[in-house]
Amino acid sequence: MLRPLRSILPMALLLLASLAPPPVAAEWLSREEAIMGTAIRVELWAEDKAAGAAAIDAVMDEMRRIDVLMSPYKPDSELSRVNRDAAAKPVRIGRELYDLIALSLDYSKKTGGAFDITFSSVGYLYDYRRGIRPSEADIAANLDAIDYRHLELDPKTRSIRFARPGVRIDLGGIAKGYAVDAGIAILKKRGFHDALVSAGGDSRMLGDHRGRPWVIGIRNPRGDAKSMVAALPLTNEAISTSGDYERYFEADGVRYHHIINPRTGKSAGALISATVIGPDATTTDALSTSVFVLGPKAGMALIESLPGIEAVIVMPDGRMEYSAGLKRP
Repeated sequence: MLRPLRSILPMALLLLASLAPPPVAAEWLSREEAIMGTAIRVELWAEDKAAGAAAIDAVMDEMRRIDVLMSPYKPDSELSRVNRDAAAKPVRIGRELYDLIALSLDYSKKTGGAFDITFSSVGYLYDYRRGIRPSEADIAANLDAIDYRHLELDPKTRSIRFARPGVRIDLGGIAKGYAVDAGIAILKKRGFHDALVSAGGDSRMLGDHRGRPWVIGIRNPRGDAKSMVAALPLTNEAISTSGDYERYFEADGVRYHHIINPRTGKSAGALISATVIGPDATTTDALSTSVFVLGPKAGMALIESLPGIEAVIVMPDGRMEYSAGLKRP
């Protein structure tokens, strides 16, 4: 005997429901790893957990790739090969490294030499882990090697040459921001809309925090890692902070840190923290370094001359200054 259609339909629907895959619960995923000598963090909103985890894997792999390419501490990196050979002959390099060096030279020109990747010509003499600093004689002997104009780029052969011996380059003032932007590009390509990628003091936000802005704290330069002097609500922006607390040691009451003034070969001392907000992390990374070296007056003048860029600086006495766009209600 045939059952009525109205009695069969509910049973069929129950059967189909039992065969269908369970609904995927959207959630925030995050992970932190030590890469590029700092903490790399990725946070994203994933509609599918497996896809989100795979995206985080891809970002971390990209960070490792860039580190292998641009680290001055890895002897087999492309950057180390440049430092070894470019004083003797032109060194052909890949497009990625060439373009970032060329961009660094543009920032050197814009900042009057405050941003200068040849700072490493003296900077490599400091060992912050072991508390070693160069003597005044060592600084004087190597200071002339700091000058971005010693770098000769040939776009036809995509090569770099150092105009004199003793020159060394280090992309520490821009490479982490570049890596953050590369991570965001991967997440965009994979269809993610709300995410954060950070590398130490450099962060970039994709979208918002599910309807609310991301709130990014500015660390208290003289407090512990959780102590903040300000919190900024940001959406689809990048932020970078350069501070004298990141890599340093103290001797005879002086703090020796890794942000070197190219003019002196010594740690810049006019500020203790410089934070820059802008559209991408490559830009904010380079500019936060530049502002830190330039100091409050020249640094803020640089920021005010650049559309879409804002800054917060902290003076050695703890006073804070904000760029005009952050002062407006």
